[in-house]
Amino acid sequence: MWNDVPSAALKTPSMTYPRMFAYALFGVLLCLDAKPAIAIETQAKQAILVDFETGAVLFEKNADESMAPSSMSKLMTIYMVFERLRDGRLSLEDKLSVSTKAWRKGGSKMFVKEGDRVSIEDLIRGVVVQSGNDACIVIAEGLSGDEETFAQEMTERGRELGLENSVFKNATGWPDLGHTMTSRDLTILAKRTVQDFPEFFHYYSEKNFTYNGIRQGNRNPLLYKNVGADGLKTGHTELGGFGLVASAERGGRRLLLVLNGLPSIKARSKESERLLEWGFREFNNYRLYLAGDTVAQAAVWLGDAEEVPLVIENDLVITMPKKSRRKMKVSTRFEEPISAPIRAGQESALLVVSAPGFETLEIPLVAGEGVGRLGALGRVVSALNYLIWGSLNELKEQQ
Repeated sequence: MWNDVPSAALKTPSMTYPRMFAYALFGVLLCLDAKPAIAIETQAKQAILVDFETGAVLFEKNADESMAPSSMSKLMTIYMVFERLRDGRLSLEDKLSVSTKAWRKGGSKMFVKEGDRVSIEDLIRGVVVQSGNDACIVIAEGLSGDEETFAQEMTERGRELGLENSVFKNATGWPDLGHTMTSRDLTILAKRTVQDFPEFFHYYSEKNFTYNGIRQGNRNPLLYKNVGADGLKTGHTELGGFGLVASAERGGRRLLLVLNGLPSIKARSKESERLLEWGFREFNNYRLYLAGDTVAQAAVWLGDAEEVPLVIENDLVITMPKKSRRKMKVSTRFEEPISAPIRAGQESALLVVSAPGFETLEIPLVAGEGVGRLGALGRVVSALNYLIWGSLNELKEQQ
């Protein structure tokens, strides 16, 4: 700890042993009081908080653990409906019939009547706002003939979307040991829902819906708080506990949150708000480069151009702790000169982004244009120039 003591103090004759001990003790206390820049915990059994744009995981806890998703899996049911609407296979005005099975289904209900024909738009609201199990079965039977077939189609489509650890046994999220998802899969599904269906996503922010004379409110607690929430879905079963898939946007930045296994409605409300606030407060997105920007110039060996631009292919936006931004370092890594011929788009370097508390990123840089190789005479002249002038420059540097 002596390196933490001012050097001038160490040279002062009056620097007695008690004073030196006090300095050392002060340094120890500073270390003991130090806390990680980014640290948070939750009582949820499974949780994940993700930046929508960059996909950066801000926090996770058992994010790949299989769990009972309860009504949160209704996101997949509605995704299947939204796809058909987007592709023109369905319209909001189309109507589906209510079977005896749908009418009798327990749990949360939209309160459809047996034999009625219900519009797709009402069914969407019945599932999203009222979490109606009966509405889910009407959809499943209307689109696939029966709920079992629809659930198989949900699983297959889920795999195509990247839900590698999700298996659907029904359209409702009704308790079934084989009906499982992970919190990470739910964030993938939430992101696809937001980005694939901007024209339909507004249903997830509706706070109430009245059907058959019965008015019900959306169970998502975040919609009633000033946190920027605009979706998505709650869930609860004895097996899974209380859960929530949340989406919130502030200042053009969106976060996705999944929690499950909470003990109560109150805990779900409190934990979801706390984690979202933390994510917005502690992290930010930083735009470093646009696609096609030249990051550096590299010397070329035996080429018909002396330099080649090194460009980044895609926009580079990174999510990092706000405290880390001040010490962020951006550098390039490549061997110079680069030998010709060089093909446009050829991977030629790495862009390295590092900062305390941030996992170092390495992004490929490519040649922004092609560089041909010199002919035989040109290569000889270039080599002689290098031998003469390169050697002279090295001699000057040594002197």
